[in-house]
Amino acid sequence: MAKRERVMRMSVEQPLWRALAGYRVLTVLYAIGLFATAYDKFARPWVAVAFFAFLFVWTLSTLPRVAGAANCTKRFLAADLTVALAGIMLTRVADSGARIESGGPTLPSIWTAGAVLAFAIKGGWRWAAFASTLVAAANIIERGAPTRDTVHNVILVWVASIAIGYVVEVARASERTLARALEIEAATRERERLARDIHDGVLQVLAMVQRRGSALGGEAAELGRMAGEQEVALRTLVSGGLVPVSRVSEDAAQGAVVRAVDEPDDEDPAGDVDLRALLAPYATARVTFSEPGAPVPLAQAAARELAAAVGAALDNVRKHVGADARAWILVEDEPDAVIVTVRDDGPGIPEGRLAQAEGEGRLGVALSIRGRLRELGGTAELISVPGQGTEVELKVPKVSRGKATTR
Repeated sequence: MAKRERVMRMSVEQPLWRALAGYRVLTVLYAIGLFATAYDKFARPWVAVAFFAFLFVWTLSTLPRVAGAANCTKRFLAADLTVALAGIMLTRVADSGARIESGGPTLPSIWTAGAVLAFAIKGGWRWAAFASTLVAAANIIERGAPTRDTVHNVILVWVASIAIGYVVEVARASERTLARALEIEAATRERERLARDIHDGVLQVLAMVQRRGSALGGEAAELGRMAGEQEVALRTLVSGGLVPVSRVSEDAAQGAVVRAVDEPDDEDPAGDVDLRALLAPYATARVTFSEPGAPVPLAQAAARELAAAVGAALDNVRKHVGADARAWILVEDEPDAVIVTVRDDGPGIPEGRLAQAEGEGRLGVALSIRGRLRELGGTAELISVPGQGTEVELKVPKVSRGKATTR
C-alpha cells in the first residue's frame, strides 16, 4: 500500500495569543473598576463613561482579532493603538488636574499594554519598540512633564514588550529549525527503508548478474560489466539521497509545516503473529532452525522486519562464505524481548571490513540488518572471530515504538 503523507503544523505562538485575549478582557474590567472607585473625583465623569463604554465594546468585539496572527492585521493594530493613545489623551479632559499631577492613572490604565503586546507578538521586538515609544510619548504629554512614576511605567512597558517580541522571534526561528530536523529525520528513515528494500532485491540481482556474466564471458561479460556499473551507481544514490526542504507557513504564527511519511496501517497494529512461522521457511539442509516449543508472539510489523533482517544475515552467509556454508538460527523468547541469533561456520570477518564496506556503499549490514532493528527500537550485535565464524544477535523489545504485543 502507498505511504501516507502526514502534515504537522508547529506553533508556539498560539498560547501567547490566547493569553493576550484574556489579558485584554481582564484589564478592561480593571480599568472600569478603577474608574468606578474614583467616580466622584473626576472633573468630567461623563467623558470617562463614554470612553469606557466604547472601550468595553471594542475589547469584546475584537477578541477574534487577537485569536491569532492571521486575523491581527496591521490595520487592526493601528486602530487598537489609536484607541489606547486616545484614551491616554482623554484623561486630561475627563480627570482633574490635581489627580493627574499627583500621578493618577490614565483612563485605559494597564489596558494600553495589551495593544503594545499585540505589536510584539505579531511583528517582533521592532514593532514592539515602535508601539511602546508612541505610548511613552502620549503618557509624557498627558502628564505635562516626565515625572518619576511616568518614566518608571514607560520603561517597564518598553522593556517588557521588546523582550516579549524578541522571545517570539527566537521561538519562531527555533520552531523552523525543529521542523527542519524532524523532516530530515523522517526523510532519512524513509530513505533507509527504501535502501533496505533495494539492497534485498535490486542490488542482489545486479551483483548476481555481474558475477554470472563475468564467469560466462563473451556478450554476457559485457552485460555483467554494465550491471556492475549500475550497481555502483545505485549504491551511491541509496547511500546519499536528497532531503526535501521544509516548508514554512505564509502566516508565521501558524508555525512551520513538517511533512512526514507514515507507514501504511492496513493491519491491526495490536495484532500479533508467531515469529516462528516467518522464520521456518529459512530452514534448509544447510540451515538449522531452533525454536521454542511455544508460540513467539510479536507485532506484525516488527515480526516482518525481524524476519527480513534474518534473511539479510543468511544472504550475507551465502554471499561471503559460500553456498555450502552451514548456518544456525536460534530463537529465544525472553520476558521483555525476542532474541534471534544467526551463526555460520565461515572464516569470520576481518577487523575493519564492515566499516570499509559501508564506506564503499555496501550497506547490507548497516541498513538491511542494523537499520531494521534500530527502527524497531532493538539492537543488532555482530560478533566475528577470524577462523571461528560469525554470529549476529538480533534483539527486539516486546514493546517497540509504541506497538505492544499481546499474550
